[in-house]
Amino acid sequence: MINPTWLNTFCTLVEVNHFTQTAERLFMTQSGVSQHIKKLEQQVDCALLERHGKQFSLTPQGQNLYQQGSQLIKDWQFLEQQLKDDSPFSGAVKIQSPGSCGLKFYNQLLALQCEHKALTIDYRFAPNVSVEQAVANYSADIGFLTQAPTLSEVISYKIDKEALLLITPAGINTPNWQTLCELGFIAHPDANHHAQLLLSENYDEFEHIEQIKQTGFSNQISLILEPVSLGLGFTVLPANAVGAFNKPELIKTHYLANPVNETIYACHHRNRPLAKRMNTVIELIKSS
Repeated sequence: MINPTWLNTFCTLVEVNHFTQTAERLFMTQSGVSQHIKKLEQQVDCALLERHGKQFSLTPQGQNLYQQGSQLIKDWQFLEQQLKDDSPFSGAVKIQSPGSCGLKFYNQLLALQCEHKALTIDYRFAPNVSVEQAVANYSADIGFLTQAPTLSEVISYKIDKEALLLITPAGINTPNWQTLCELGFIAHPDANHHAQLLLSENYDEFEHIEQIKQTGFSNQISLILEPVSLGLGFTVLPANAVGAFNKPELIKTHYLANPVNETIYACHHRNRPLAKRMNTVIELIKSS
């Protein structure tokens, strides 16, 4: 059986990519790190690193061990955490979601943490694809998605809906197809998904967003409407993102003939049971 301490040292070294910094992170000496790697190579009977002076690269065996071993370490850490603490109101919960969900959920979760100081909320904003991947590789305990996941490792269920809205500069009264094409599209990480849902239901001419020139892009939820407010284009966003914009007088929200809501999904890893504190978070969001 592979020594878990040596394996942890090896995986940390791969992630940090520096012997001295690895030693500092693990509260060891640099020679201690080297000894762990040497012992691990002896145990598995193959070279794991190719050394190039002070630098190193992984051998094929080292790459395979890191991929498998880092996952084992995460599972061990999770199991240890589960055994030590399965309180509904204490411990860390790692959450990821697109920005629109975060605007809706984050303050609620901070209020929960204020009520239960032993609970730690780690909330990160990312596009749907990144959130799903984070759940699949155990980087996030819970993900909130605005489209159904596709990875087999991820299990999900519907918890909420949110309206998608067409947003133009304030001076646009009738956003017909020609007007949208002339304005151009302000894109964001989930823009294609949002535009496909809303525009396909309301414009016969729409086939895909590439029909309309892109005139801007932002991956910051609070900044997506800035170029719209300056007359540089239009966009499609969930209602919470629109409601959080601090210059509402410079934009116009259009409620189209065929309203569209996007579904919000809660998801977690299929092979990891939810701790009680994670269920606490999900139940809070479902009841909001």
